[in-house]
Amino acid sequence: MSEPEKTDVLLVGAGIMSATLSVLLRLVEPDWSMTLVERLDGAAAESSDPWNNAGTGHSALCELNYTPARADGSIDISKAVNVNEQFQVSRQFWAYVVENGVLPDARSFLNPIPHVSFVTGADNVDYLKRRRETLAANPLFASMEFIDDRDEFARRLPLMAAKRDFSDPVGLNWTQDGTDVDFGSLSRQLIGYGAQHGMDTLFGHEVIDLDQGSDGSWTVKVVNRRTGLKRTFNAKFVFVGAGGGALPLLQKAGIKEAKGFGGFPVGGQFLRTDRPELTVGHQAKVYGLPPLGAPPMSVPHLDTRVINEKSWLLFGPFAGWSPKFLKQGKLTDLPFSVKPDNLMSMLGVGLTEMGLLKYLIGQLLLSEPARVENLREFAPSAKDSDWEMDIAGQRVQVIRRAGGKGGVLEFGTTVLSASDGSIAGLLGASPGASTAVPAMFDVMERCFPDRYEGWAPKLKEMVPSLGTKLSGEPGLFDEVWAWGTKVLKLDQPASGVPDVAALDPSASADPATAATV
Repeated sequence: MSEPEKTDVLLVGAGIMSATLSVLLRLVEPDWSMTLVERLDGAAAESSDPWNNAGTGHSALCELNYTPARADGSIDISKAVNVNEQFQVSRQFWAYVVENGVLPDARSFLNPIPHVSFVTGADNVDYLKRRRETLAANPLFASMEFIDDRDEFARRLPLMAAKRDFSDPVGLNWTQDGTDVDFGSLSRQLIGYGAQHGMDTLFGHEVIDLDQGSDGSWTVKVVNRRTGLKRTFNAKFVFVGAGGGALPLLQKAGIKEAKGFGGFPVGGQFLRTDRPELTVGHQAKVYGLPPLGAPPMSVPHLDTRVINEKSWLLFGPFAGWSPKFLKQGKLTDLPFSVKPDNLMSMLGVGLTEMGLLKYLIGQLLLSEPARVENLREFAPSAKDSDWEMDIAGQRVQVIRRAGGKGGVLEFGTTVLSASDGSIAGLLGASPGASTAVPAMFDVMERCFPDRYEGWAPKLKEMVPSLGTKLSGEPGLFDEVWAWGTKVLKLDQPASGVPDVAALDPSASADPATAATV
């Protein structure tokens, strides 16, 4: 048998997580050898592909599930602040890599698109007003506006105002400085930088086994999916950034930190259109309230998307279901993930999440016309013929053990790492990609504790606020925000999005009866 090929770092999966970690490690350890293994034939072809996610730069500006009302009527913004802090880290890193030539052009993956929360009904409008008052007291959310005037609503969101009956109160929380992110383009460019600087990239190759040796390194067996040729690598460190495929690989590795974890796959579907007369009338990402029993990742939203410099509108998500952990996965993914150590966790969730089960069944029974009818809650003038269905990616929600509960279903992202730091992986979904940079800093600190302190000055150069809560340092926040805005061209119009001046001023003259522009 031939000797394994040696590599310092082996990355599994060519999505945003591995792409981000590859550049971070290359910038602090330029001499390390790296190998990337991806089962598909291209980078970012699963969850990071722009058609497989909503493209929201998740910074808790518009996502109402991050700001629940307490029993006394006050608004809990702790999760929103935490998510925004994480996004600020990603935003600074993106500015650094653009400014220093790692990425050629920010506009190829990032566009300025307002983030908006939308509700109807007097009680919900009152909640939104209190939400804005609470958030705006924090420097990270100071620019947020509250809007309940129907004329202003129609001026900013003509498509949503067209044919709307304004007898029911409406409310908006509007933040001008939101973003739309093409995580596919970003991932491919980051991986391209790695490949140009010595990282070996193996596409069409799949990891079939991982075993840890007595010296702590990992023997990783890989097969070429086209030819069947097998190769073996010996890696000092392994990162599993394989989206829904991460859990089975961490289970295969046998690390105790993965024991008890399970996963529940949920698919996503969106209605989409590129009709110019519609895209010109809606230039924002507008999030509403989740349906009863819906998981946080299923909050309905009507979004401007910019993909390949072309403007689209997406509405959804509508839930789909498959036992696959990846869009291009296997029907055996879910059943084969059930192990003796996570069986009780999986069964526990099955018994306690009846609301989610009811929601999923309802979603699966929706007809195409029924989906457009849901869209009409946002855009009353929507026509069935203007919209088509897009099947988005699979997300695997984390199931973990919980004392006395058997198992609980968690939403968000979870970093798992072995106690010796030799292997790590990322599980979960939203806000996921938006927080890739802080997540990978977490991996670096956990897995390379002896080197992290030495890396700190370089990392601080990449992210000036690293280790500081910007919400408590308004001066520093203003400084890094202005820098990032300029470098990332977020003070310039979005690519492919029509100039709002092109809108017909008469379209919003009477918002109750306005025609679709």
